Amino acid sequence: MDNQFNEIFPSFISLHLKFSPSSRVIDLFSNYFSFYLVSECNNSYKAWIQRLDNLTIESSRTPSHALVITNTSIKNNTATSIPHIHVHNKPVIKTLHHIMNVTSTKAKLFAIRYGINQATISDNISKIIIIMDSIHVMKKIFDLLSHLFQYHTTSILNKLWNFFSHNQENSIEFWKYPSHCKWYLYNAVDKKAKSFNLILLLSYKQLWDCSKKLEYNDIVNR
Repeated sequence: MDNQFNEIFPSFISLHLKFSPSSRVIDLFSNYFSFYLVSECNNSYKAWIQRLDNLTIESSRTPSHALVITNTSIKNNTATSIPHIHVHNKPVIKTLHHIMNVTSTKAKLFAIRYGINQATISDNISKIIIIMDSIHVMKKIFDLLSHLFQYHTTSILNKLWNFFSHNQENSIEFWKYPSHCKWYLYNAVDKKAKSFNLILLLSYKQLWDCSKKLEYNDIVNR
């Protein structure tokens, strides 16, 4: 067999122990992560908002909890991701990221990835709470099937593997937020994401022409 792929990817070993079922996050730490959904009825929505309020109050009182609220908006082919990280009495970490020509799923995974990275910077964080409007994106992180977003999911799982291994009490929760509900913390993130307008240095056609073909990379570099 031609050895060119080993030359290109010298560090890839398909039978490495890290890829075995006994080493995967979903197998080793299945009790360390959980998902919380809301049923589709008005009374449930009101009760759900109350639960989110209680969750926020509890998180703000606990120094070891990190509350991450993320949202993504796509406008004019530009994805804007904004995560807000709340940790006890520390200033809220607010960041804005934008990128061209990506799907909303990839942009949302990036926002989750960044939020987890920021939450785990501090050693005293034992619980991370992610709140966003796409439960299928959150579950995609633990999807063992091959898909287009494995670059981001692998990075997230690697960070969670280290986080869970650091302390057996560490955990992460994923909470679904109904996008049409009005919850003050999520509305702040949503408003910021939708109001951001990226000013392009190149015209739309020039930018599209430069990004639609890999051959144009040399032109951009020059």
